[in-house]
Formats: sequence, structure tokens, C-alpha cells
Amino acid sequence: MDKSNKNIPFNWPYMTGKELYYISNAHFNGALAGDGPFTKKCHRWLEEHTTCEKALLTHSCTASLEMTALLLDIQPGDEIIMPSYTFVSTANAFVLRGGVPVFVDIRSDTLNIDEMLIESAITSKTKAIVVVHYAGVACEMDTIMNIARKHNLKVIEDAAQGVMSKYKGRALGSIGDLGAYSFHETKNVISGEGGALLINDPEMSLQAEIIREKGTNRSQFFRGEVDKYTWQHIGSSFLPGEIIAAFLWAQLEEALSITQNRLSSWEHYHNLLAPYEKQGLLRRPIIPNECEHNAHMYYILLNEDVDRQSVLDSFRNHGISAVFHYVPLHSSPAGQNCGTTSGSMNNTNSLSEKIIRLPLWVGLTTEQQERVVSVLDKFS
Repeated sequence: MDKSNKNIPFNWPYMTGKELYYISNAHFNGALAGDGPFTKKCHRWLEEHTTCEKALLTHSCTASLEMTALLLDIQPGDEIIMPSYTFVSTANAFVLRGGVPVFVDIRSDTLNIDEMLIESAITSKTKAIVVVHYAGVACEMDTIMNIARKHNLKVIEDAAQGVMSKYKGRALGSIGDLGAYSFHETKNVISGEGGALLINDPEMSLQAEIIREKGTNRSQFFRGEVDKYTWQHIGSSFLPGEIIAAFLWAQLEEALSITQNRLSSWEHYHNLLAPYEKQGLLRRPIIPNECEHNAHMYYILLNEDVDRQSVLDSFRNHGISAVFHYVPLHSSPAGQNCGTTSGSMNNTNSLSEKIIRLPLWVGLTTEQQERVVSVLDKFS
């Protein structure tokens, strides 16, 4: 990106420098379909860095979530507890199988699902709990896992934003029964489009392979475990091509340095915005002590008497792309038609109207960050 450009984008995809080289290697090797050498490298990296039982690349985090619905054999009428403040894929994956999202409110500090409200949402139809680690900051997983064990429920971690984040030293995505990652170009570690399913329950590993390979035992066949492969179960084509995996491998090799760079920018924002918080204009993000985040995003929550649209307009007039985030699913047309709510949605409704996400990407300069923050001067 031309750093002299006066406009500051919200996101700019980062290249480590090896992506095109690895893609050319994949072409030279004559392996462009799924599950080639680069896919296997990515699988090993994910398994080693998260300590999950098995990792499987997918063509998107959406695909990974859809696989979880198939693995849990979600049937029409099954209820799945989740936050309303999340991307549509969190709910869509289960609605496609006839499941019913049950939306609960979020915490005011982290904007994650309020673990204290989960138990009251459980009914005889509840099949699973889906947690979303918003901004790469972990949900209160110990409490959630205890609730799940008490009620014999499965836990799925939507860790789309959580690659390289941890909860009490454990990688996000590796704590529940299943976890889903995203490598979309807006995430920290990217492949353009792409995702991964983390399987933490050994009993689901083989079935996950079958579902991912169009419902066949093709993976077992290539390992020499069966003499032919056939249709075993419903499934679909959830594999990414080897070109995607080659790009991703270049990113995974630099995942630590990417995270450190983003954390440096995150901390700079945090320091720059401290005076504005002290003045009462906004609230900065809160990171609980047990959470090690990955600086996926930096957001501010405006005070109630500050008009968000005016702030967004001011950013735009200064050539800065700052944006709000989700329209809560419970208030969306599809959410009202396909899901239901449990209890009050006060935090979800309120916080979703106050949030502004600031530009954050590898290569963002401190001068650019200072320019972003200076826009808030007229509102303080």
C-alpha cells in the first residue's frame, strides 16, 4: 500500500512475501486440488499450536460451522444457544439443518455471550451452545464448559476472530468439543477465503473427515486404511484448493510476528484513547486477566450522548474508513423468523448502537493512528 495515500482503509491484506512462491511450488508439484502437501503442513501447524485432536482446513469458517451442525446431527426443532451479536454464519449453519437459534444477551465488558444467562435458556430441546470469541477475546470458558457438562450439551467455539488468542493458556478453538477458524482477508492470518475446523473430541475425528470429503471415506482410502472409498454419510465438499493452503502456509509461518505487530498497534491506540475515555467520550476495550488476545480489532464504545453517525461521518470526511459492526441477529428479519430470544437483549441492543471499529492492519503507522484518533477531538 502507498503510505503517502491520504486515505486510511479499515483493512489492508498483509503479504509475508512467500505466498506467491509457495503457490508456484504447488503448481510445479502438480497438486492443486484439496489435501495436498501444503494443506498437510497447515493441518500439522494447527494441531501443534492449538493441541487439538485434529485440524481440517475448509473453504471458509462458514463451512466449518456447517460441518459442526452435521457432526452434531442437528435435526429440525433442535435448539442451539448463541449470542445475537455475531455474524450470520453462526446461526445459518444450524438453521440450514432445521435448528433453532436461541439468542441470549452479551456481557457489557467483552461483548461476549453472558455465561450467566446460558443456563436459563436451556430446555429439553437444547442440543448445543455456540460461543463467539468477539474481537479475539475469550468467553468465560470454564463456566460455559461446566454448564455444558452438567446438561450433557456440546460446545462449539466460533473462533473466527480468535487465531493466536488464548484463554488461561489454551488456544481458542481447542477448549470446546469443536472449534471454527476463519482465514478471510479481514482476519489476522489470511488466505483470502478459508477456514479450519478444530476437532477436540476424538470420537468425531473420522466422521469429520467423511463429512468434509462429500460424505465418503476417501481420506481413509488415501491412507491405505480401506481398499476403496464409498459414500458413507451425508456430507459436502468442504475442502479448499491447494493454492489457498499454499497462501495460508506462508501466513502461518509468520503468525507470531503478525500478531505481535498488531498488538503493538492495538496498544498504541489504547494509549492514545485513554484521555478520551477519561473525559467520558468513550470506553476502550476491556481484556480480562485470563485472556490473551490477538489484536484482531480495536473498537470504541461511544457515550450515550454522542451521535455515532456524526462520528462516522467525520471519519469519512477525513478519508478514514471506520465502521460499526453487526446488526444483532435477533432484530434481523431472518433472526426473527428462524430464531428466538431468551431474556432481555439490553446489552446487545445498546452496545451494538455505540460501537465503532477503527482501522487496524499490519503496516498501519503510528502517524496514521494518531490521525485517526485526532478526529475525535471535535467531539471531546
